[in-house]
Amino acid sequence: MTRSDDHTFDLVIAGASFAGLVAAKTAAMRGLKVAVIEAKPEPGHRVATTGILVKEAAEEIDIPHALTRRVHGIRLYAPNLTHIDLFAAGYYFLTTDTPELLRWLANEAARAGARFFYATRFQGAERSSGLFHFKGLPITARYILGADGGRSAVAQCFGLGQNTKFLVGIEAEFGNLGSVDDRFLHCFLDSILAPGYIAWAAPGPHVTQVGLAVTEGRRADLKSFLAATEPMFRYSQAAIVQRRSGRIPCGGLVRPWAAPGVMLVGDAAGHVSPLTGGGIRLAFKLGRRAAQVIADHLSDLGPAPEIAIKDDLPEFGVMKHALRSALDLAPPNILFNLALKTPAMRKFAQHLYFNRRGKGGMTLAEYEAQLTLLKSDLTPAIKI
Repeated sequence: MTRSDDHTFDLVIAGASFAGLVAAKTAAMRGLKVAVIEAKPEPGHRVATTGILVKEAAEEIDIPHALTRRVHGIRLYAPNLTHIDLFAAGYYFLTTDTPELLRWLANEAARAGARFFYATRFQGAERSSGLFHFKGLPITARYILGADGGRSAVAQCFGLGQNTKFLVGIEAEFGNLGSVDDRFLHCFLDSILAPGYIAWAAPGPHVTQVGLAVTEGRRADLKSFLAATEPMFRYSQAAIVQRRSGRIPCGGLVRPWAAPGVMLVGDAAGHVSPLTGGGIRLAFKLGRRAAQVIADHLSDLGPAPEIAIKDDLPEFGVMKHALRSALDLAPPNILFNLALKTPAMRKFAQHLYFNRRGKGGMTLAEYEAQLTLLKSDLTPAIKI
């Protein structure tokens, strides 16, 4: 049962993140009175994510085609800039116009009935008589969902688990950079330039995103990476239109991630792969699922949300944590140079980037042949 009081909400979501916005739309469509409080002045302001979606994320949420660019291949480089090309039949990645994607998600949530409070920080809340009363805000709520990022204020307020391990990412967006082969996400292994993770150049819908991430505590030196790859991509011929940076949780699921009337989701809950730093697919999936179980609980006497969602939570496994620890040690570049073109490395990279969804690897020639065939099938015959 929802409340008619204009200041009382069934669900208040802290954070207009991917997880928070998907949760807001889902909960509102299920009849809950929903509010979203967000510290930024508008959705998509000062984005701190690359916004690259794996195919599984694209299948969770239907996104307007104009906000994306489909990329089928991975070009993986060793520190000496030799590379291998990876494809998988039926698989793709979507680079996105991330600020516009977040604005679209916010508009979708608002259309469903969610109310937004921008330029509003979560400063704490206390529970009394079944309602949460928010500090500095004249609103109350029956339930709180913390979708407020890796340094979650909701987690701090309610004594929930907090992320303690991070990668630090930095990125520049280049306009009119035509020298990057747009068939690929270009990924660079280099323990000097990107210790603990990778560097990348990703062709987006309107710009090319170039960046790197490193283990927290190490220096994220984008300038050196740009200098090293200038002969390949000729950044000097383009202009930087925007810069961004941010922390990526990489320690796995936080514990505890819920308390009576409160739950964490997305980066706040550590729903991010320790190895790859990927979290948007889980943000879409678990943001929606969190809203579903909260709605069931508040409207239909369903079980406590933290119990109902437990089986849906990710299990990252010992292997991913072990590989994360190995990357944090920044293996010598000579190992990457020697390993890149070995069958074992190709098999590992194929599985890492394409998961189990790619129906076998493809060579570049096979990919181009398939693409040519597809284009011919889509071109109507012209008879004179």
